[in-house]
Amino acid sequence: MNRVLLAIMGVMAALIVAVGVVIVVVVATGGGGDGGDNGPQTDATDEPGGGQRAEGELRLGGGEPITLDPHLTQDVSSAVYIVEIFGGLLTLEPNVQDPNDSTLQLKPDLAEAIPEPVQNPDGTVTYTFTLRENATFHDRTPVLAGDVKYSLERAADPATQSLVAEFFLGDIVGVKEKLREQADEISGVRVVNDRTIEITIERATPTFLQKLTYPTAFVVDQGEVESNPENWTRNPNGTGPYELDEWVFGERIVLQANERYHLGAPSVKTVRFLLSGEGITLYEARDIDVTSVPVTDLTRVQDPNDPLNDEYVSRERLGMDYIGFNIGAPPFDDPLVRRAFAMAIDREQIASGLFEDAVPVANSILMPGLAAYNEAAQAPAFDAAGALQLLEQSTYGGAEGLPPISYAESGAGGTAGESTALLIEMWRDNLGVEVEIEQAESATFFQDVNEGRYQMFGLGWFMDYPDEENILNIHFDSESPNNDTGYSNPQVDTLLRQALTETDPARRIDLYRQAEQQILDDVPWFPLFFARTHALIKPYVKNYLVPATIVPRLRFVTLEPTD
Repeated sequence: MNRVLLAIMGVMAALIVAVGVVIVVVVATGGGGDGGDNGPQTDATDEPGGGQRAEGELRLGGGEPITLDPHLTQDVSSAVYIVEIFGGLLTLEPNVQDPNDSTLQLKPDLAEAIPEPVQNPDGTVTYTFTLRENATFHDRTPVLAGDVKYSLERAADPATQSLVAEFFLGDIVGVKEKLREQADEISGVRVVNDRTIEITIERATPTFLQKLTYPTAFVVDQGEVESNPENWTRNPNGTGPYELDEWVFGERIVLQANERYHLGAPSVKTVRFLLSGEGITLYEARDIDVTSVPVTDLTRVQDPNDPLNDEYVSRERLGMDYIGFNIGAPPFDDPLVRRAFAMAIDREQIASGLFEDAVPVANSILMPGLAAYNEAAQAPAFDAAGALQLLEQSTYGGAEGLPPISYAESGAGGTAGESTALLIEMWRDNLGVEVEIEQAESATFFQDVNEGRYQMFGLGWFMDYPDEENILNIHFDSESPNNDTGYSNPQVDTLLRQALTETDPARRIDLYRQAEQQILDDVPWFPLFFARTHALIKPYVKNYLVPATIVPRLRFVTLEPTD
C-alpha cells in the first residue's frame, strides 16, 4: 500500500506541495521499519553529487527508504527502490511505446505466462504458475517454486509483522489462518515441482492477479533472510532488473543493472539516487537528470520562452492527499463535527493561492483514471457559515464544548509548512477552534496512524494497482485490517463486498460509486487534492516513463550521448 507524506521523490509522486499530508507510494498504509534498514552503508563523503558521473549513468533525486524488505513496505519512498531490486510472479508494465500513456498492463515477471483460472467444485479457484527457466536471483541461483512458497509464507507469518499481507494475500486459501497462527503453512499454496506452483483462492475475484504485483508477493532468498534476519536487506539478493550496489545513508543509493535479468538486461547500467539537495538546483547544475518542479519554479518552467520549458512534462497520477478522521476519538466520533471541519477548509484558496493551481482539487476519493471515477461525486464543499452551524448542532454544542484537538503529520518536530498553517488558520477563523500540530518521524507516524493513536491526520494515498478495491475496500470496509479511521457503515460494507466479486463492469462501477458517495457523506476522509506530477527530464533521457503508480520502469530508460 502506498502511503505518501508530502515529500515527493523525483517525479515518483505528486508535486511537492501538500498539506503536510502526503508521502504517497505502493499500498497505502504506513511505515514498516524504523529507518535503520540502510543497506550496505559507508560513511558519507564530500564528493559533489556523490562522485564523478560514470558513462551510462542515470542520476535521480531520491528519498531515504524506510525499509527494503518487500514484505514490510507500505510507503512510496521505499517502494521506488524495492520494485527495481525485487520481483514476483507478475508485474504491471507501462506503455513503452507511448510515454504520454499512463495506463498499465498486467504482465508475467518470474512466471512464464499469466495463467487462466480453474474453477473448483467447492467454489475455490486455482491458478497454476510455471516459472521461467532463466529466472534467477542476483547471485545467479535459480528461482524455484519453493522460493515462491517460502516468500508467501513469510509475508503471511505473524512474526514478519506485515501490515498489508491480509489485504494483498488474503484471497489465498489459508492465508488468514496463517496470519492468525491457526496454521503453520498456507494450505492454498502448493509446490507441484521446481518450476510449477499452484495458488488457490477462496473465490473468483477480478483483482487477485493484480494484487500479486504488489511487493508483499515478491520473492526473497530464504537462505539470505534466515542467515541474517536482522540485516539481510543491507545487501538484498533480489530477482529484479537492478541490484543494490551502495547505500550511503543521507547521501546516495546506487543501483547496478542485473545483466542476466530474465526480461532483458537494462540499458542504463547505473542509476544513482542523490538523497539530499534541492532538486531543481541539482538539475540545473546537471547533477541529476530528472527532477520534480517545486511550486516556486512552476510558472517559470511553464513559460514557453524559458529554456527549461522544452524539458517540462506534466502527468496525472493515481494518487491523492486527504485528511483522515479517527471515528473512535472524540470529537470526531460525531459525523457533524467531521463535516464541520471539512467544510471549514477552502481547498480552492489553498490550490490557487499557495499551490498556484499545480494540483487539482479533489471532488472525490476515486481519482480520474479509475473506471468508477465520478465527476458528479461530491465531497463537502467549503461553507464557513454552514460549518459553524453544524458544529453548534453537534453533540458537543460548539467550539467551547470540544476537547483539545491535534492534527498529526509526518515531521521531525520542526515548524509546520505553509499548507498545514493554512489549515490551522481556517479552523481557527471559521470554527473558532484551536488545533495543535503533532509531528512524528515517518515510520512512527505510519505506525501510529495504523493503531488509531491520532484524532485526525494528514496523509496521501498512491494506488498500488488501478482498481477501486485498492482504496475503497482497503480503507473503508469495517473488517479491513487497513481501515485506519475505524469507519463502519453496514450499507457501505454490503456495497463494497458486492463490488469485489461483481463481474459485470457497469454494475461494479455503479456499486463503487454508491459506496463512495456514502463514504463522502460520512466523512471519515476528506479528500484534498489529486496527484499530478510536474517534472523536468533532460532531453538525452529517453523512455523515462511516468506511469499512474509505482512500477518498475528504469529498465526501459535509455541514455543518448551528451556533450
